[in-house]
Amino acid sequence: MPKIRTHKPTSKRFRISRGGKGKLLRTKGPKSHFRRKTSRRTKALFDDMVDVKSKGLTRRIHRLAPYLSKKS
Repeated sequence: MPKIRTHKPTSKRFRISRGGKGKLLRTKGPKSHFRRKTSRRTKALFDDMVDVKSKGLTRRIHRLAPYLSKKS
């Protein structure tokens, strides 16, 4: 049985949480452009990882990146 190809942008944007839960985590939005005028506190809030709430989106991400949970 051949390996399934991983969608590389998906594997770079999402992570599986550590600990026993194994939740799917995503990064927050506008991190790269137009950050000069924003405060340090707001910039720091963008650095956090947030868990993915939607079941359908979680299913789609696991389909695009099937080896995400096995990644170190």
